[in-house]
Amino acid sequence: MAEREVALVVGVGPGLGAALARRFARAAMGVAVAARDANRIAPLVREPGGETRAYACDATDEAAVTGLFERVGRELGPPRLVVYNAGAFVRKGLLETSTAEFERCWRAGCLGGFLIAREALRTMLGRAGEHKGTIIFTGATASLRGGAKFHNLAVGKFGLRALAQSTAREFQPQGVHVAHVVIDGQIRSERPGHSEAERGKDAVLDPDAIAEVYYQLHRQPRSAWTLELDLRPYAERF
Repeated sequence: MAEREVALVVGVGPGLGAALARRFARAAMGVAVAARDANRIAPLVREPGGETRAYACDATDEAAVTGLFERVGRELGPPRLVVYNAGAFVRKGLLETSTAEFERCWRAGCLGGFLIAREALRTMLGRAGEHKGTIIFTGATASLRGGAKFHNLAVGKFGLRALAQSTAREFQPQGVHVAHVVIDGQIRSERPGHSEAERGKDAVLDPDAIAEVYYQLHRQPRSAWTLELDLRPYAERF
């Protein structure tokens, strides 16, 4: 019998994170979902499909990240697919931004990605086989360009993209697929300005459609691994 795959999604909310958990569960994976507040994501454990468990973890805390992988490995099994989907953003002018705000956003946007990726690699590299695992980082428009009053987001996302590139070049030859996905547009949600009723049909990104792309990245043959791709609705301006 084939070993059940385990997926870990770090940075889960009601949008993309929840959609990823649902998609991986439908693939009969064991799914671990992690956020600072596990109670907020607890409803996801009742999704149909594979086994899903919720964990509390501050991705910017090294000890917490190590503990997360230990608990997931013990309760579900070592993750073969890890998604870093966390981030923080405070929209402010540069002169009004405090050092604490800037550092908090960078830690969530970039440092957490480093800690999660490092622990994922430690888990994956000991696995047998040619494809030892997949690590996917969620990027944004701000991964490619910094807009006015978006420095708190762009600095972390620029760094996360660089992390993905360096990690891929070091570890893809060792069997770990590393991918960075630029989400270039707004994801559909109930927030003002993010619904189809306001923006038009298919003019905002469907989180379930994004989740399907993540799943297919994990399934790619290693002769044609994607390092980076960008996703945007048809109406988004390039």
